[in-house]
Amino acid sequence: MKTTGFILALSSLANAHYTFPQLISNGVMTADWQYARQWTGVQSNGPVTDVTSTSIRCNVDGATKSAPGTMTVAAGSKIGFASNTKITHIGAMECYMTKVPEGHTVATWDGSGEVWFKIDEDHPIFGGASLQWPSLGIQNLSTTIPPSLPSGEYLIRVEHIALHNAQSVGGAQFYISCGQLNATGGGAGVPTPPVAFPGANKATDPGIQINPYYPIASDGPKSYTNPGPAVWKG
Repeated sequence: MKTTGFILALSSLANAHYTFPQLISNGVMTADWQYARQWTGVQSNGPVTDVTSTSIRCNVDGATKSAPGTMTVAAGSKIGFASNTKITHIGAMECYMTKVPEGHTVATWDGSGEVWFKIDEDHPIFGGASLQWPSLGIQNLSTTIPPSLPSGEYLIRVEHIALHNAQSVGGAQFYISCGQLNATGGGAGVPTPPVAFPGANKATDPGIQINPYYPIASDGPKSYTNPGPAVWKG
């Protein structure tokens, strides 16, 4: 039998974590998991820590599940994700997309292969006793669909890389969701460079294994290199 103390401890742990169940389009927030893929164990709000696992793609079993709907968005428009609670950990926010290949639909495709491209990332502010991240304490984040993105169906992937325990290999925590999109009014852009998940990152990458708490003014990090490829602006 679980004791009350144990239940409270589990509740506290879950509350320190977060997930991204909602998409935002033109300032309108969707229902939970309406267009985002609901992954196995979502109630835990837990992160992925193994960058070699297929869970790094769309969270646990997220690559093989589908959302009830697919959101239609215009190339060049704003889109976002909302977390179920405020982001409580320092770290980098990144956003990727991948176009669904012919013969597949966004509801059934697993996003495998070197097909993902990055459309956004944030960067820390340096100074003080640690790296300061713009995503800390927020709940909604937004980015712009590249205007030259070719029309078609896409998976969009948000990840927040929590770095509070990233001093050792495997200490970084990845909070991930994938949403289903149908992009309209697009152009003839060629997104580059494509990467695969898993495969885009290593546990020892400088943007993943890092001590963000060193005094910046002395021997701490004076730069930060985001993991993964360069951002494609389109």
